Amino acid sequence: MDITNDIKYVGVNDHEIDLFEGQYIVPNGMAYNSYVIMDEKTAVMDTVDARFKQEWLENIKTYLGDREPDYLIVQHMEPDHSANIAAFMEVYGHTTIVASAKAFAMMKQFFGTAFEDRSMVIKEGDTLSLGTHTLQFVAAPMVHWPEVMVTYDSCDKVLFSADAFGKFGALDAEEDWACEARRYYIGIVGKYGMQAQKLLQKASALEIQTICPLHGPVLTENLEYYLGLYQTWSSYEPESEGVVIAYTSVYGNTKKAVELLEQELLAKGCPKVAVHDLARTDMAEAVEDAFRYNKLVLATTTYNADIFPFMREFINHLTERNYQNRMVAFMENGSWAPTAAKVMGGMLEGSKKLTVAETTVRILSALNDESRAQVTALAEELCRDYKA
Repeated sequence: MDITNDIKYVGVNDHEIDLFEGQYIVPNGMAYNSYVIMDEKTAVMDTVDARFKQEWLENIKTYLGDREPDYLIVQHMEPDHSANIAAFMEVYGHTTIVASAKAFAMMKQFFGTAFEDRSMVIKEGDTLSLGTHTLQFVAAPMVHWPEVMVTYDSCDKVLFSADAFGKFGALDAEEDWACEARRYYIGIVGKYGMQAQKLLQKASALEIQTICPLHGPVLTENLEYYLGLYQTWSSYEPESEGVVIAYTSVYGNTKKAVELLEQELLAKGCPKVAVHDLARTDMAEAVEDAFRYNKLVLATTTYNADIFPFMREFINHLTERNYQNRMVAFMENGSWAPTAAKVMGGMLEGSKKLTVAETTVRILSALNDESRAQVTALAEELCRDYKA
């Protein structure tokens, strides 16, 4: 694949993987992206997952033939991008590795060597001339590891963005970019919104025509759309109006209350209602929706004087990703001492800019006239901004 006349794609598609990073379901696989810049001197941008060593090396050879690369630029040391550094250096023994000081420290940890005799340490603002192409290095710490550098090619106006602007899914999968990019961002990078904002600020000073991430497709058109979504996600602003209902139910009574609330919300003009049974849904999908929409209802049973484990896990996912700037409501169920709403509220106490609904639905074992009225009141409160 030609990105430009001089920049070639040498990455690989992975359809063998079932869980990315051991937890994210990836039904359409993953792409591990790598690029070659052809100039008076040549540079390979990052490696790929260990399982694809031979395919990747063959892809490089397709473009370079017998020519040895001058540089291997390592932007990110996570193993899905760095695992083949040592294998690459065995094949191309005279290549110079270009990376940040922290990246070289990690190489020592992973490979037992930092390749000191073939290393070039770079920092923010450093440049590297390949001939026609001059590469400018931009520090992007904690997007989403501390050693990350991204690279800007001023000749072709290409930003090699490391894990920023990445997405789940192999490149030969036909799917909407935003859905899987959102799930990827929130799951992988979401905790580091402030750091992503700093990278966006630096990128705004560059004239960018193409974004080459380490996962997902190369972005060449309508870059304002992708940059705009990253601005929304990294600033923790809701992307759309709607209500997410995340629930657990042991014997079906909490589920009935959730179904009633869903009906009431739709009847009152709520533009979107997304319902997730946390015991059965892809947890990452539920977390994605909680960040996508502006209102969230948490409904669960009191369980061992606490809350149901799947709800605790869900809230932990939210808080560790700095969930904020939303409206939250609670529904609890209990047969003798309901405490779920109190527990859930306590777990969210440290979250910023949350508005808690005035109405809390309390179910004593099963719905009755009083709890049904509370469901109706909660639906009215959540829909005050909407017109039927």
